[in-house]
Order: sequence, then C-alpha cells, then structure tokens
Amino acid sequence: MTASRVVLWRHGQTAHNAADRFQGQLDIPLDDVGRDQAARAAKMLEGLRPVRIVSSDLSRAAETAAALAAVTGLAVETDPDLRELYAGQWQGLLRSEIEERWPQEFATWRGGDDVPVGGGERRSEVGKRAAAAIERHADATPDGEVLVVASHGGALRGAMLELLGLELSAWGSFAGLANTHWALLERRRSGWAVVEYNVGPHGAHVGSEG
Repeated sequence: MTASRVVLWRHGQTAHNAADRFQGQLDIPLDDVGRDQAARAAKMLEGLRPVRIVSSDLSRAAETAAALAAVTGLAVETDPDLRELYAGQWQGLLRSEIEERWPQEFATWRGGDDVPVGGGERRSEVGKRAAAAIERHADATPDGEVLVVASHGGALRGAMLELLGLELSAWGSFAGLANTHWALLERRRSGWAVVEYNVGPHGAHVGSEG
C-alpha cells in the first residue's frame, strides 16, 4: 500500500500570521479570513478525490483539515509529528522584535544556516520529522490514491526537501507556501516529484511562516 500522490497543504491565516508574529508550536487558531480560505481551498481539493486526510494536531492545521473533511465526508487523523518547527524564545514575537533582540542569530537564520531557531529546532530536524510522518502515512494509504496532509509552512517546506532528496541549501529555491496553498507530490520510480506548487484560492498571502 502506498499513496501515489500527496498534497502538502498549509493551514489558513491566523491573527499571528497577519501580524507577522512567529508562531512555531504555539496553538493559534484560524481567524475569520483563515476559515474562509480553508473553505474555498477545500472545494478545490475535493476535485482531487482524496481518500485520507492527516493533520498536525495544532488547531490551525486541524481546523483547515476539517474544512476538507466537511466536503468529502472523510475523517481527520492527527499526528503531532506534523507540527511546525519549535522556535523556542522566538515563539509569539514579532519579526521586528526578534531582529532587534537577536540580530546576529536572526540574520544567520534568514541567510539559510541550519541553526536552532530561537534555541529550539533546526530546519533539518523539523524536515526529517515531518517527512518521516508523511512517508509513514503515505505507506498506509491505498495504492494509487491521494493523501492530503495539513500542516505548516516551515514543516512542509523542510519535509518536501527531504522527500525530494534535496539538500537543505535548496530551501530558498522554493517560495513559502501561502496560507491554504499546497504542493502536490507524485511518487514515481525515481522517487517523489513536484507536480504543482503554491496552488490555492486567489488572494491568500504567505504571511509569517509557521
């Protein structure tokens, strides 16, 4: 058993996204805009005829997944391994506050170095964690079917690099997923391949990653 296609779906907008606050693993719910984005994206994803929906257990991802469950009749399974990167002392702070208080660390992180973010996880660590969870769920999904994974911007980008066999240095080669946008990966003989990237409802912005 193995899914042939996996949708890596970022959650809808939260108040922290809109304010450019670093969320990390803080459990911030969707705002009204995010709920509307999730409902519109769900109608688009319904056309892919997914057979399973798996989500991070953080509420912003689980709420997003629930919008797809509402139109497909599928249940939402949750997995804490799909949570966003743990960002330590940076969680809940504005980007401007982080840059002011940790200028060197922030610049190093922004430059793409694999550093413990806010003293928490590294990009490589969240990528490996989330990729392993996606592979595990894909392997448990019926052959040839579509699995939808609702998660977070940083976790999904890191997982995608792992699944594609790319070095972490390729992080900046992919734009951040906008809220409720997704990447569609297809399993081929040579491994996973990107079929679509940053697809979703019109008008959604990238927002603060997390």
